[in-house]
Formats: sequence, structure tokens, C-alpha cells
Amino acid sequence: MTTEMIILVVILFVATYLYLTDWLATETTSALAIAALALTGILNTGEALSGFASTATLTVGAMFVISGGLLRTGALEIVTVGLARFSGGSPRRLLVLLGGVIPLASAIMNNTPVVVMMAPVVLSLSQRFRIQPSKLLIPLSYFAVLGGTITLLGTSTNILVDDLYRAAGGPGFNFLTFTPLGLIFTLAGGTFVVLTSQKLLPDRAPAGGLGEGRHQHTPFVAELLVEKVSPLLGKNVGELFNEAAGIQFSRRRSERHHRRLTHLHKAIHSNGDSAQERIELLELLRDGKPHRARRPNPSRFGLVRRFESEEAESLRIQEGDVLVVCGAPPLISRFIETYSVSVSEPGQSMPPSSDRSAGVSPAIRTVEAVILPDSVAIGRQLAQLDFEESHQVHVLGLQRRGGQRRVGPRRARLNSGDVLLLQGTRNGLHTVSELFKLLLVEGVESAIVRHAKNRLALIIMGAVILLASLTEIPIVVLALGGAALMVATRCLRADEAMSSLDGATLLLLAGTIPMGIAMQKTGLAQLLVDQLISLAGHVSPVVMLSLFYLFTSLLTQLISNNAVAVLLTPIALSLAATLQINPQPLLMTIAFGASASFMTPMGYQTNAIVRGAGGYTFADYLRIGVPLTIIMWGLATVLIPFFWPL
Repeated sequence: MTTEMIILVVILFVATYLYLTDWLATETTSALAIAALALTGILNTGEALSGFASTATLTVGAMFVISGGLLRTGALEIVTVGLARFSGGSPRRLLVLLGGVIPLASAIMNNTPVVVMMAPVVLSLSQRFRIQPSKLLIPLSYFAVLGGTITLLGTSTNILVDDLYRAAGGPGFNFLTFTPLGLIFTLAGGTFVVLTSQKLLPDRAPAGGLGEGRHQHTPFVAELLVEKVSPLLGKNVGELFNEAAGIQFSRRRSERHHRRLTHLHKAIHSNGDSAQERIELLELLRDGKPHRARRPNPSRFGLVRRFESEEAESLRIQEGDVLVVCGAPPLISRFIETYSVSVSEPGQSMPPSSDRSAGVSPAIRTVEAVILPDSVAIGRQLAQLDFEESHQVHVLGLQRRGGQRRVGPRRARLNSGDVLLLQGTRNGLHTVSELFKLLLVEGVESAIVRHAKNRLALIIMGAVILLASLTEIPIVVLALGGAALMVATRCLRADEAMSSLDGATLLLLAGTIPMGIAMQKTGLAQLLVDQLISLAGHVSPVVMLSLFYLFTSLLTQLISNNAVAVLLTPIALSLAATLQINPQPLLMTIAFGASASFMTPMGYQTNAIVRGAGGYTFADYLRIGVPLTIIMWGLATVLIPFFWPL
């Protein structure tokens, strides 16, 4: 192995680690990778920057703009009406309808906007028909992923593989090359999801679901400031939350029998007796000093918390104290009203006006907002975002599935998939959702649509698809033309077109494409092929293809599908040349395998989007994703050599 190869391996390893761990933003990692390839002399400046001029990057960017035009004009709004009308409240029927509609939409536009558009629709329908969203949101993501395999434009992975194939001197693929196998994948995978998702997925409420009824609610952490008129003043903390808020504190570690946890006063509590119907005190902040409750200890009656000291447990509440509590949104709202406390705005020392308490004005709405993977809020604290002062949007609480919940909203750094409980006017919520890329999942539409332009947007999209199918015009030219028409016809404003671009995806492409070039230029790709052949021995090409698909599919569960495609395409081309076989089957293996990300939330962007809104854990993806991945592996092993002979 040469010195250049060793340096490239180090760059690849570090970049992959950073992509996997999200220690740095995707855009930052991509920029560092480009700089490293150029500074080490592995690539010249033109080669290192070639990802920005790649037809794959340009095509994907243009498709984001076209998809944005369809969303902004409400061109697919009729789908929402149809789903509500024909599902009739049946979960199975709704899944069948989603399985028919979502893949078709995902086949003609990028699947990420499809999920962003449909997630609020699914949440609204689940609340209307009293179906837990956890039964529907992972299927929504999987339907979009499967549908993206049907056409060249369905997913950026297909576009990228086609571009790399053409750059290597191959003929490339046309718009419908992927369709036969893509349809079979979608039909088989969709059928499995429809038949098994109701059994394999949890019966869990959405993050912070505000619907009434006996549905369980996932708790939020909220910071509530005690005002001068609050009846809590002078109350003993331990006694108050033992008797009034459903939290029992034990003074002796050896105490083994605990009284039954009570609920809130009648003005606060709901019917039922679940742990979801209690307000829990996590800590009390006074003059910036926290008095924390210990981590919960299990008891036969639920969660029991202890303060860390006898002194803290005997504290009496004073004006200006901040109570960091954990509970479902309806109980937090009732607690605010009953005890005259208010939301403690991050970064604000003085209490906000009490007239902003939940539910006092019909113009004020309370909604949940999921932080999308490309949100500028990721890694920042709420005080840095200035929701309250600039936009009059107040953060009532923060919810994070599978994460630490002891830290209140003001000190927590936000992650992708976190859910904020927001309160504000419709316009304020719209502004915040667009500026910070938040997915509003209840109560407010995700965008103000321009209905007068919806037919025009559909005509533009249809023209791009028709010309791509019937002519030899390069897909990049058609996509750029369609994006320009969306702006020229005012389906989108220029600033809206720019905001529809997914910077993380585009920078990922621009950063990883030079890595593929470097692997070819240094001979690393050929070295890996030689090692692969020597390890595999004399297995048949079909077995080699099957193992290659499995490796691709497993790798894409951990890092981006586009990164996997860029890293493995040079290896596939070298392997085909060494074995003297048709490269198209191996390239199709990469295209379909890199899109088969069903087992983790981080392998595919749509999986990450639905995680917070559905309240999913890592195990939920494994439960349904593992058997689905095995099914796709079997189909690929049999059908790829059938459609594209080796």
C-alpha cells in the first residue's frame, strides 16, 4: 500500500466516523474532506471541487426546488382529502392507501419532501380516527424509501450512481431503468409493512400528543416560573409534589413501602391512573442554583423520586423559583392555569406576562414541532434561537425519545428529532418553522399554499417526467429547466427556492464524490477488489453479488446512502472489470442496497424525520426493519441477475 493510499484511508476513516457520529455538521465534514484531499495532493484543486459541478449534485438540487414548488402550491393536497375519505378510520385501510399513494409520489419527486409533507397529514388522521401515530409513521417513511427506487429521479442515490457510471465511461441509465425491480421491491416491501406493522410496531402516542381521550401522552420537560400571585408560594416542595402533583419523596433509602402515588387536584387531573397522568418534579432552580431530584426508582406504584438532600426536600417555594417538571402537555397546561405559574423563557431572567398562559386566547395555538435533520437549531440552545422576542413563540417544553430528560429546555442543546412544545400565533409558528426548519405536527399547516398555481406546478413536473421518459435529453438539463420554470411562473419565490435546497445533502454529494475519484486515482479501489476476490475465493458471481448487496445494505444503516454509493461504486466498477462481467448488476446492487435503510433511524433522512413525531426507539426500527431487509436481500439476489445478466 502506497503512502497516498494510507493517507486516503485515514481521510476516509475520519470522514466516515464524523458522518456516523454527527460530531460535526455534515456540511463541515464534507468541506474538511474536500480540503484534506486537495491539501495532501491526492487530488488537484479541480478534482477536489468536482463534486460541486457534478451533474448529480445539480440534478438533486433542482429536484429539491421542483419538489418545493409542488409542496408550496398544494398540488398534492387532494391526496389528503382522499385519504381521509376512503380510509374510513380503519388502520389497515389507511396503510393500504398510503402504500399506494406515497410510493407513486416518491417515484416522481424526492422522497424527503414527500415525508415532510405527509407526516402532518398522517398525524392529523391518526388523531381524528384515534389511531396511534406510532403505527403509521415508520410505514410512511418506508413507503417513501421503497417508492424512491422506482425511477431515476426517486432518490438521490439513483442519480448519483448514474452520474458516477457515466463519468467512468458507461452509458448510464434512463428514467425507467430502475422501474421493473423498483415496482417489485415496492409491492413486496409494502405488502410486508401493511400486513405486519400493526403487530410489530409499538402502540405509542406521538411525542407530546395533545389530543383528548384516554390515549397516553409522551411527557415533555418544562420550566415553569413561580409568580408573585401563585398559590404555591410558601409551600413545602416535598409535601406539595407528594400530595398535589403525584410525586412521592422518600426520606430514607431503606424505606421499602411507599404510599400510592396520587394525582393532581381535580382541577388538573384526567381520568385514569397511569404514570402518564402525573407531573414529576425534576429539580428546582433558585438564583441559578439547581436543587435536583434523584433519578427515579421503580416501585409497584410507578416512579418515585428523592431529593438529593434533606435540606432540598424541605425547601419552601419562593417567587422567582423555576420548577423543572416532566409531564404530558395537557397536565402542564392545567398546572400553569391552576397554580399561576408561567413558562420560563430561555435566557430570560424576568417572568413572562401571565396572560400568556396556555389556552387564554383563541388566537394562540399550542403545537409540537419536530427538529428536522437539516435544521439550523441543531447543536444550539433555545436562548440562542430567540423564538420569544423576535417571533412571539414560546417554548413550553422539550421532549427527547431515548435521551436524558433531566435537563430543562433552557440548558439543553437541541438534536435532530427533538420535539418542542410551542405556543404562539399561526403566523409566528409558520415563521419559526420555516426559518429553523421545524416540522409542525399538530394544529398548524406546515406552509401557506398557493392554490392558484397547483395545476401549473403539476404540469411542470409532468413535463419533466414525460421528457425524461421519451427523449434523450440529459436529466440534469430537464431538472434545471423544471426548477427554473417553478420560479419563473411564481410557483415559488426565489428565496423559497433557495430555502428548499437541502444543504446537508448537497454538501454531502459535493464532499463524497471526490472521495470516489481519489479511490480510483490512487488505486485503492482496485486493491480492495483484489482483496475481496482473494477472500471470496472462487464463489459464483451471483453469490458475490448477493454478498455485495448485503454489505451495502448493512453499511447504509450507519452512514448516509449517498456516502455508501460514492464509496462502493468505484469498487463495483473495478470488480466488474476484474471479473470481466457486466457492471450494471453490481451498480444496481449498490443503488437498491444503499436505499434499503430500514433498521436504523440515522441511515436515511426520512427515518430520522418520523422518529420524534412517532416517539420511536432504536429497537422499533430493528423490529420491523430486520425482516424487511432480509426480504429485500432475497429479492435482490434473485432478480438483479434476472433483469441485468452478469
